[in-house]
Amino acid sequence: MKRRTALMLLPALAGLRAPSVLAQGRYPDRPIRLIIPFAAGGSNDIVGRVVAEGIGARLGQSIVVENRGGAGGVLGNEAVAQSPKDGYTLLLGGSGSFLISSLVQPKLSYDIIRDFAPIGFLGNAPNVITVNPKVQARTMAELRELARHANPPLSYASPGVGTTGHVLGALLSLEFGAEMEHIPYRGTGPAITDVLAGRVQILTNAAAPLRPHIASGGLRALAIAAPQRLDMLPEVPTTAEQGFPRILSSTWYGLLGPAGMPEDRIAALHGALNATLADAGAKQRLAEEGVMIETSATPADYGRFIETDRARWQEVVTRAKIRAE
Repeated sequence: MKRRTALMLLPALAGLRAPSVLAQGRYPDRPIRLIIPFAAGGSNDIVGRVVAEGIGARLGQSIVVENRGGAGGVLGNEAVAQSPKDGYTLLLGGSGSFLISSLVQPKLSYDIIRDFAPIGFLGNAPNVITVNPKVQARTMAELRELARHANPPLSYASPGVGTTGHVLGALLSLEFGAEMEHIPYRGTGPAITDVLAGRVQILTNAAAPLRPHIASGGLRALAIAAPQRLDMLPEVPTTAEQGFPRILSSTWYGLLGPAGMPEDRIAALHGALNATLADAGAKQRLAEEGVMIETSATPADYGRFIETDRARWQEVVTRAKIRAE
């Protein structure tokens, strides 16, 4: 639903005789809180602040960003799941912090399908498969052969257990039919440092933090794990181009709230989000983070995407026996 349509619905909804939260006053009539389940300064923080600024401007109310990192995103997710269902606490959900964490964490106080209300999809930052330049592979096929014959096994770094980088590395191992060793770090920065130093051979991540090192020659990019090439790295072929169509992975972002939010408030937020993503300034800022904008036609469409993506990664997590300690 477009923003204009959503806003046109508000007077009609407010006038209904049935109980309506909107009938109690204009929404929003106070600041909205957006929880980003990561520390300030990273890509999630930047993406979240772009969205918060745009939605706030369109709804005529400030959106206050709260960085609540910890436990791979679980702490931030939990705070939103347990918040009042009034549309004043939102979550920047992501492929790793929201979805993958739900598959690998042994005990969670929430269910990502039952306890959250999807609002809208933002887009994808396709992951790039890179290696240290000393690795004797320039294509995916060469990396597969190297992995199959390596002794000791090739190692791959990730920002931590249960992150997108972790499960993509596991997917590589499964698709290659080769054992590979996972080396988890506490964040992307330390992982990059050790791959640059040659202590670990492989690193997969979104393009933005890797691009400077690819440009300098510190990392060699083998493939984009997406159906199409990236404008940011146009010379790097996709996994599909190289005969690995099942190796697909991106760091995606979406907006959610606690389950039970009023439908009219979800519609207003969805319309403001899509209007923000259509803005040229927001597009440019998100492109700098490697995000390929992709809006959802309805909140329900975003919900279906979450269910489909969860099923796909559940298979990988189960086959690779990934579990957070």
